[in-house]
Amino acid sequence: MPSKNAKAAAKDSGKTSTASDNKNAGKGKGSKNEKKDDAGKLKPATAINARHILCEKHSKKEDAVKKLTEGAKFDDVAREFSEDKARQGGSLGWKTRGSLDAAFEKAAYELEPSTTANPKYVEVKTGHGYHIIMVEGRR
Repeated sequence: MPSKNAKAAAKDSGKTSTASDNKNAGKGKGSKNEKKDDAGKLKPATAINARHILCEKHSKKEDAVKKLTEGAKFDDVAREFSEDKARQGGSLGWKTRGSLDAAFEKAAYELEPSTTANPKYVEVKTGHGYHIIMVEGRR
């Protein structure tokens, strides 16, 4: 018959462990649901579903960033501020490696996916102007 300590251990096994409880945490492949490894890098992708806000002037880009930090949706801010011709909430669709400006691509492929309601974005300057980039999906 199991002791009280064994029963308590079995009962506690369903609880979330802390970093101190898990000395080997983060080593190995991890769970299938993890999108990043310990270095904070995303798994390699061959294509991304990207959105951007393009502004010629730095001040206009800063105004767009201010709206985003105030909680505005990315696609709404893109429709208001972006100077690109698409005007589809900044949607660029699925883009494969090598199909984008090098600086834009490097920044975009380092982003983790997010939603337009709660975007994770990065700012980058290219020959086209100032971009605010978010990624909706990776494959």
